[in-house]
Amino acid sequence: MAWGTTSKSCDGGSVVPLKLWSLIIDRVRCGGGVQRPCRKKAEAKQHSGSEKLSELLKQPEWWENEEEVRRKEQELEALKKVAKKLQQAEGSMEVVLEGAAEIRRLTKDDPQARTTLALLGVIPPLVALLDAQDPTFNSQIAALYALLNLAITNDANKAAIVKAGAVHKMLKLIQSPNGAHSQAIAEAVVANFLGLSALDSNKPIIGSSGAIPFLVEALKDPDETVSSQAKQDSLRALYNLSISPSNVFAILETDLIPHLLVKLGDMDMSERILSILSNIVLVAEGRKGISAVPDAFPILIDVFNWTDSPGCQEKASYILMVMAHKSYGDRQAMIEAGIVSSLLELTLLGSTLAQKRASRMLECLRAEKGKQVLGNCGGGSLKATLSAPLCGALSTSSSIHPTNQLKDTMEDDEEEDEEEEEMMSQEKKAVKQLVQQSLQNNMKRMVKRANLPHDFVPSDHFKSLTSSSTSKSLPF
Repeated sequence: MAWGTTSKSCDGGSVVPLKLWSLIIDRVRCGGGVQRPCRKKAEAKQHSGSEKLSELLKQPEWWENEEEVRRKEQELEALKKVAKKLQQAEGSMEVVLEGAAEIRRLTKDDPQARTTLALLGVIPPLVALLDAQDPTFNSQIAALYALLNLAITNDANKAAIVKAGAVHKMLKLIQSPNGAHSQAIAEAVVANFLGLSALDSNKPIIGSSGAIPFLVEALKDPDETVSSQAKQDSLRALYNLSISPSNVFAILETDLIPHLLVKLGDMDMSERILSILSNIVLVAEGRKGISAVPDAFPILIDVFNWTDSPGCQEKASYILMVMAHKSYGDRQAMIEAGIVSSLLELTLLGSTLAQKRASRMLECLRAEKGKQVLGNCGGGSLKATLSAPLCGALSTSSSIHPTNQLKDTMEDDEEEDEEEEEMMSQEKKAVKQLVQQSLQNNMKRMVKRANLPHDFVPSDHFKSLTSSSTSKSLPF
């Protein structure tokens, strides 16, 4: 008899765990020393051991492990019966459907059942059931939801389902003449792609299978063939797939990016949309795909004004920051779209992360502007002035005195300093005006959210704050 098993009494009575036997032996052991104890001491220990044994047998917790083992054995037998219903090749379709329905029910909230049933081999027959010739689609739907529940929080099952060929069978099912018009099939397949795409090793397989066009069509569905929940699942599945750079090329073959930019104002989807674009922008072809969409930059820049959604502001600033640092053409398009004023406002009113990203973009755009100024000067009169032969000029024109030339140069420098000061003062005025407008716009938004009357007038204290604001708060 192996250690750790159970032992039956001679009369076929109750089962006693060997763990309990070992504890009993330790408690009633009498000897252990070199000298043999006297008979009285031995009898006293025996009497004491009997009392302890009696006390142990009265304690119910010593039997709990045995009851737990019995309960798990019963559950295992029940799961084996369910697995046999699917694995019987000659079983009727009713029995198979019953088995799939039971798997769906048992795996809904029980992680252990998901692992055990997978080990019992239920995944291959469930995947094979997707090919069933059932015009009612009851068999396929039962198999899809059983697979969906088996994959919940179980990476091993996710990998096993994809390895069994489920992705291609699901696409084949949805592309069939009748399956393409079945809302239940479409929603079940979308839900499965969402769960399976959460595993990194599955992302390239699903992305290269043709699942991305199907998910895009489900997201765009104008005829309400799929529910709003299925559209949300499609968007989340596309986000999972966009994490893998190899899937960006498959995304660019669809019209997903223009659709995402059009839907960017929908607050139920906006943050997820920006998350997808944040993944796409990391690939050079993805940046080209975004910039090629008309009005892409004005749409993304407008997100900076969403003061009640800092997460969206941070993601939009990340997308534009990456594009600004990678492409000269994108920087020019952003400047033309009026990004500078929006960035200045974001540095004042955005979250900490958004402010940092806005500052980095401003530095990038400022450096670009400095290069342009230097380039214009370098190719024009400044270069000619520096390289002109002063001695020759003096020798050929005796009427020009060096003192007069120095005087003219000093006057020109003074004029340039005055112009620079005037430009600086204009810039300060512009920033000050921008700050005032930003504060007033935010006050209007707060009034609107608070449902105050439209003719609400800010207090004099607020007006004084806006009038006294300066550009000193800009974190340059």
